[in-house]
Amino acid sequence: MRIVSTVTAGRRLRADAERNRRKILDAAADLFATRGIDITLDDVARHAKVGVGTVYRRFTCKQELVDGVFEQRMDDMAEAADAALLQEDPWEALVDFLALTCEWMSLNRGLGDVFFSIDDGREQIACARKRIGPAIEKLVERAKAAGVLRPDLEVNDLFAVSCMVDAVIDFARPVAPEAWRRYLAIMLDGMRAEGFGRSALDIPPLTDEQVEAAKAARHCS
Repeated sequence: MRIVSTVTAGRRLRADAERNRRKILDAAADLFATRGIDITLDDVARHAKVGVGTVYRRFTCKQELVDGVFEQRMDDMAEAADAALLQEDPWEALVDFLALTCEWMSLNRGLGDVFFSIDDGREQIACARKRIGPAIEKLVERAKAAGVLRPDLEVNDLFAVSCMVDAVIDFARPVAPEAWRRYLAIMLDGMRAEGFGRSALDIPPLTDEQVEAAKAARHCS
């Protein structure tokens, strides 16, 4: 009877530990999405409503927590790049992939932080990033071979373009969360080979009032 009770107690402890781990990851995911990765483990503990010691027992540093939260999202990005390679139209494949990754960044502030930072201490994210690189390179080479992408464009140009869009996302988020689509369209026009028409700019530019409100929000954050 005592053995059975010990086993039951052990299972209960493991279940409690897993519940706490899930609470911590969910809390971190919420905070990363809304505030970016510049938070502390103490912030996570408060949001998860667990003790700080509970967080530190499961994640020795914030980098481990970032890795645990964003591993799946980076895997999703790698899968999206692989799926884009299966699209028949090389230009649409590249555009759809860029638009999807920018949309994910617009919905999750932490994703941009992770994507444009180094991978020290984030082994799972580093592995996922290694998967993404070759697929993006193939997307670029296929579009160039089809004559739809300017021949002097290189893979790292896409990294810079994504970084610029992320800056627009961060600036305009408080007043016009969809504004980034306009500026991505403008940059895509600059990336396209000569002889193709311009994209329709369906999203309006920021108004003077929105620019001032966005500047004020940025100053207060």
